[in-house]
Amino acid sequence: MLFLGQVGGAGGQQEEPSMRYQSPRGTHDILPAETPRWRALERRFTALCQRYGYREIRTPLFEQTDLFARTVGETSDLVTKQMYTFEDPGGDRFTLRAEGTAPALRAYLEHSLAGQSPLVKLSYVCPIFRYERPQAGRYRQHHQVGIEVLGSQDPAVDAEVIAFGAAYLADLGITGYTLKLNSVGCPACRPNHRDALRSAVHQHLGDLCADCQRRFDENPLRMLDCKRERCGELLANAPGSAEYLCEECGTHFARLRELLDALGIEYELDARLVRGLDYYTKTAFEFMHTAGLGAQSAIIGGGRYDGLIEECGGKPTPGIGFGSGIERVLLVRQALGVDDGLSDEIDAFVITLGAGARVAGLRLLAELRAAGLSADTDYLGRSLKSQMKEAHRQNARFALIAGEDELARGVVAVRSMQDSEQTEVPTSAVVEHVKSAKPDSEVDPR
Repeated sequence: MLFLGQVGGAGGQQEEPSMRYQSPRGTHDILPAETPRWRALERRFTALCQRYGYREIRTPLFEQTDLFARTVGETSDLVTKQMYTFEDPGGDRFTLRAEGTAPALRAYLEHSLAGQSPLVKLSYVCPIFRYERPQAGRYRQHHQVGIEVLGSQDPAVDAEVIAFGAAYLADLGITGYTLKLNSVGCPACRPNHRDALRSAVHQHLGDLCADCQRRFDENPLRMLDCKRERCGELLANAPGSAEYLCEECGTHFARLRELLDALGIEYELDARLVRGLDYYTKTAFEFMHTAGLGAQSAIIGGGRYDGLIEECGGKPTPGIGFGSGIERVLLVRQALGVDDGLSDEIDAFVITLGAGARVAGLRLLAELRAAGLSADTDYLGRSLKSQMKEAHRQNARFALIAGEDELARGVVAVRSMQDSEQTEVPTSAVVEHVKSAKPDSEVDPR
């Protein structure tokens, strides 16, 4: 009998197991060398949320399937092709989080957040799951930061959300992007645009892709979002939504443009910009960048969704928000050469030399950590040279050398890893010495 872990071979010789596991297609591991960039990006986003008054919300990884079908649109590509849906043992159907807005709005309604404030501003950092063809910056599990504002239809809120996006990119050193802007109208004026769109493309219907032929009947606006080159050419002169705006939508869009101009935010009007989800009304926008992304150039996308809360069973409540893929933004930073400054560092690496110094070194390590400083030490019994290399590898600010000779004299050799200057500091004062060399804002309060 062959048991698990036992491999048979000629003459009873053991062979190496041949099975190898890999991450699922369209997913990726974020390795320790990469996580500092992620944490730094998330810290900057979180700090910006605090400045703008957005409060974080964390929703479950999966939701009832109908939540996405009802809010995103039954005929959208997201619902018909891209959702990861499963049935649990109880027979209920759930879907892994396919986008960030619907879960946030479900929580807004379920927990009556409107009763706490007439204007609710939310933020989130979360994974998103979509079955797509993997390519640069597009994964079947990717990660987003996003914000939502619920309770106001003032164009100034639209301007703030867009300004937040611009500030977020500026904080990350991203320049050279293009802000695309459009108004997709509302239920009152959108039917006229749909009719005009059908009339304009009817003669070319047979030349469109199968998806666009289906969209022609189900939701013709989705044709404008098709990424196939041939469809793009055929729809290049199709009527834009801005030509059919009602008075209310036209006034709202004009006011938003005035505010963006006043804030010095440059944008380009794009009459074919409709975004990929059915719930958008009025404002739609995308921040585009080609560096490192190729055709997948949207790094922030969002818009207004004034009817979405009502679709979820709530009272009519205006809303607007955006989502931004973390992977895409990091690819752009890397392509622009502004990826520096998003690396981990530790405050001190404790180097011990000799068995007699080991206990004292571990005690110093514990004191550093208890004081809110980041610190590490060697656990492999390496030489001084190898321990110094490890201090460099961990990007330590100081190497604290505790040898038997130093400890006998009541000191520790403190070496700056930046300029290689070295000084001896009394053992009892080492923690304060390291702490005083670090800005107060970076010390973890204890």
